[in-house]
Amino acid sequence: MRNFNKIASVYCSMALGMLAFAGCEGGEIFEVNSPDWTSDKIQEIEDEKNNNKGEEELEGMLEDVYTIGNTDFSSAWWTAFSKYYVIPDGQKWNAVFNLNINPDASNTYKNFALVLSNDKEREDEGEYKEYGAIRFDNQPSGNSEWGDYIDRSYIQSTLTFETDTDAGIEKLGGKVILTVDRTNPETFSVTITNGTVTKTYKQPTALVNLNADVSNTNIRCYLVPEGSYISFLQTNIEPIGGFTSAADKNPVSMELQNVPETVDVGTSLEEAMSGVTAVVTFEEGVTKNVTAEELSFSAIPDMDTPGEKILVAAYSKTYQSEHYEKSIMANAKFEVIAKIESIQIKTQPIRKNYKYYTLDGNISLTGYTLSFDPKGMVVEGTDTNGKTRTIDNSELTFSGILAESGDQDVVITLGDVKTTIKVNISVASASKVTNRTNMLGNNDNSTLWSNPVFSDKFKVESNSTKYITFTNYSNLANNWNNFLVVLQNNEGIHQAVVRADDYGWGEGYAACTHAGTHGDWATWLKGMNGAKVTVFVTNNGNGTADVLAMMEGTTGKKSTQYYWGVNSINSGNFYFALSVDGSHIVFGE
Repeated sequence: MRNFNKIASVYCSMALGMLAFAGCEGGEIFEVNSPDWTSDKIQEIEDEKNNNKGEEELEGMLEDVYTIGNTDFSSAWWTAFSKYYVIPDGQKWNAVFNLNINPDASNTYKNFALVLSNDKEREDEGEYKEYGAIRFDNQPSGNSEWGDYIDRSYIQSTLTFETDTDAGIEKLGGKVILTVDRTNPETFSVTITNGTVTKTYKQPTALVNLNADVSNTNIRCYLVPEGSYISFLQTNIEPIGGFTSAADKNPVSMELQNVPETVDVGTSLEEAMSGVTAVVTFEEGVTKNVTAEELSFSAIPDMDTPGEKILVAAYSKTYQSEHYEKSIMANAKFEVIAKIESIQIKTQPIRKNYKYYTLDGNISLTGYTLSFDPKGMVVEGTDTNGKTRTIDNSELTFSGILAESGDQDVVITLGDVKTTIKVNISVASASKVTNRTNMLGNNDNSTLWSNPVFSDKFKVESNSTKYITFTNYSNLANNWNNFLVVLQNNEGIHQAVVRADDYGWGEGYAACTHAGTHGDWATWLKGMNGAKVTVFVTNNGNGTADVLAMMEGTTGKKSTQYYWGVNSINSGNFYFALSVDGSHIVFGE
């Protein structure tokens, strides 16, 4: 049974005997990079207690001590997350933490944002929905708040920045008290204060329910730092994954994950289990993920013969990664199989015909490749004993398809075993569209998707393809800081939004097949500030659309990105437009 004392009693226990603290790492649903906690943490929390005198007394606060973000201030946006804190309708969430600002920070947005969402995890594609985000800094001309359900007119702050390079970001640091208030059924409010700066969001209406289950009125909150880190201290709501106390904890149980279903004969146990992870539960119900390097493995009865095996994993560390005199164990089944010596295609893929397009009637796409689409394909492997089994397509690799007319062989590879499949490539006609202005987005790449701008909208008639060319400029911060293609109707309702980096969203996106030939993301991104881009949008005349982007980076690398079969479109009322995110595009260069 979990037993959590209020923070006052924790102070007493620490004063009696606790000498050192250790940071904590993220569990399955959050990411943190924690420093080593030392005895200084005791003094820090004691100081916080003393500093609270004369401030608003927060009720029901419990210790939740962990770090969010890299302590060298290197965490980029959307790379480090707090735990999820679920707030039921009619309740209030109070959180206390130290916000650590980089003393060398030159941008006002290098602090943190509160993200509000429905009661789903970020990874639940199609189900996770955001109300929006509220950052601690206040910049009316920038993106210090965003989201479809956040009205910036309700924001007030005692410190306002005109640009993101204004001085004064250090005023945002120190102990922060955050309150998300749902106690009034007719309003919704957020308060962020460190005693020097106070920012509020007071919405005169209640939040709409974004949960698919209308009986679930919960929302989730989490914190995301950027170029800073957060030392979380207290909360009045237990987070998903449990509280984290400053005291070390012994392991209690463990659950293995990513255990392979099959392993080839002759593979060593260390190699076979290199991708295994485990969720370890410690005293007080705190959990964290551990990797294969921290586990000891054995296979029963052996790894030398085919057949079903039992994997036994042992872990012998405390929460602070100190040696624990006992080991906790977990087991899982896997099968050692004879090695596959040949593969055969038993069912052909749905798509065997590929298209690329003309530019003003000319074929000028030399050097580009398209990605093979294995959807619907079934591959069977035959092992050294003559037995067959179906090979999942995720285990296979595929060669690219050259943008050249005619039949081509795609090489399908499993380890050192190969086979081929023939596909046909044809060239189709496309007509050019042009934008009325020569630039979209601010030329300093400050325009973000949170406050979107759009090009002209271009109609694509049934059974036709339109294309547009432009130069893409990027701030190079993230893969998504490039152009976007918005598929919509004449009334501006979006069916799908797709990006340059193999991602999208919207009602029509879920059904599409998408892939790209970007290769290493860092190399690809490096060439996108000044990349020459051609986007083709096809109306298939059957309620679906295709998007193909061909990109030539400043490094000379050519890549393609496709989205095939975007559905939920009206073929008689189909348009597309372009947008940008941390980027801008120039037409006619």
